[in-house]
Amino acid sequence: MRIASLTDFLLMRIERGADGRIAKPRGGAKTTAGNGSATAPLNRQIYQAIREAILSQLLPSGLQLPSSRDLAGELGISRNTVTYAYEQLIAEGYLETRAGSGTFIADTTPDQIPEARLNTLPLTDPSGQSELSAHGAQLIQQAGVSDLQWGAFMPGVPDVTLFPNKIWSRLQNKHWRRSRAELLTYGEAGGYLPLREAIAEYLRMARSVNCNASQVIITTGIHQSLDIVVKLLGEHGDSAWVEDPCYWGTRSVLNSLGIKPVAIPVDAEGMRMRLANLRQPPRFICATPSHQYPLGMVMSLSRRRMLLEYAATRKVWIIEDDYDSEFRYGSRPLASLQGMDTNDRVLYMGTFSKTMFPSLRIGFLVVPESLANAFAIGVSELYRGSQVFLQAIMADFMTEGHFASHIRRMRVLYAERLQLLQAAIERHFGDGITLTGGEAGLHLALGLPPQCDDIAVSRAAREVGIVARPLSRYFMNSDTARNGLLLGYACVPSEQIGPAFDKLAAIIKTHWK
Repeated sequence: MRIASLTDFLLMRIERGADGRIAKPRGGAKTTAGNGSATAPLNRQIYQAIREAILSQLLPSGLQLPSSRDLAGELGISRNTVTYAYEQLIAEGYLETRAGSGTFIADTTPDQIPEARLNTLPLTDPSGQSELSAHGAQLIQQAGVSDLQWGAFMPGVPDVTLFPNKIWSRLQNKHWRRSRAELLTYGEAGGYLPLREAIAEYLRMARSVNCNASQVIITTGIHQSLDIVVKLLGEHGDSAWVEDPCYWGTRSVLNSLGIKPVAIPVDAEGMRMRLANLRQPPRFICATPSHQYPLGMVMSLSRRRMLLEYAATRKVWIIEDDYDSEFRYGSRPLASLQGMDTNDRVLYMGTFSKTMFPSLRIGFLVVPESLANAFAIGVSELYRGSQVFLQAIMADFMTEGHFASHIRRMRVLYAERLQLLQAAIERHFGDGITLTGGEAGLHLALGLPPQCDDIAVSRAAREVGIVARPLSRYFMNSDTARNGLLLGYACVPSEQIGPAFDKLAAIIKTHWK
């Protein structure tokens, strides 16, 4: 099918006003259809109509178009409107001009691909799922990310409403006024040096981490830290011991990189390695020794020493995830596993997502000094230095003492909210329910009996606007999975904790058979 008249074709495609006439907006304003809804500017409508006609071969290559003056006269619109459409189509290669002859449809026929099929094959699955790789399909199927990232009872999220915005804004304005070019371009390998120095000093004092600034690598968070460790130190097909249950993001990153996670159960002392495990050394051991995620226990000293000795003799890398150790209630934060390591087998990961605010997307990785240069280059090569401006603000925030002050204030607040949640749970269930992880962090785990489907409870809670992550989804081994709910309290206003848990308790009781 070919277009007999470009004018008639455009008249059918252009939106009209209530009086049936083509609107003539001034200054590129949008036309208005008869139903009163705003549409694209008239010059854009002409451009789109001619472009679509060319792509669908309604307008054949070589066809001469009317001059902009003639087409504008036939349509009863400004010549500038048509000229804009023509010029845009010429710039994109749909039209071409020939000196002394006019404007013509360009030849846009695709180049022939040798041995290509005559007909393209449509997607058999409109959802696109069948197009995913095996790793991609597994990642999507096992995804743990939630569409809700705030409110009762989202775990792992701090109360960002109480962040000292005025202080942060002052520091930000200071750097904008200076307008330093090095803060607005790609960052140096490893990250902004003053921030690396501030983090190193903080970790030495607060977490007993043995490091200097050169060993600190700035990342966007735990996920990127784990990603770069595996890419630089692992090979496709390697294995990694992971706690069971563990953080879903750890499994997702490992699986996406071709590393096989091996589930190691946890007990009151942390990871419980069996003889069969010890006989098959992995490449990596991923652990949360200071506050096991999600159950909350602390790895005992004997287990820590055993892990370190095993890693040293078998050349295994220990990846220590120290995600929220700043928040302990009633006792001092425990020293890091890295601080006990004398053989340089521990890589220490941390993040500001729990202490500051998640969208800051600044984390850090502490590596052995012998690997520092390689990791700095690797991060820069794969991800480019990013957010240097924010890193500079964060450095000032730490060196001026605001970071330590903010943590102290939030530790007191989160302890109060933890007590409120524990009191609400006791009010509804007394001693008939198990709680773990209430000594530290931003969440606790509420145990449910085997006959109470935690996934069903979670779905029902979501329908009333409450996030209660099912504990069973954090287990790799379904035979040993336990039912329960992860309840975050840090980002829930104190006055809302009781009423929110009342709703959740009612849902739990309906599923408690």
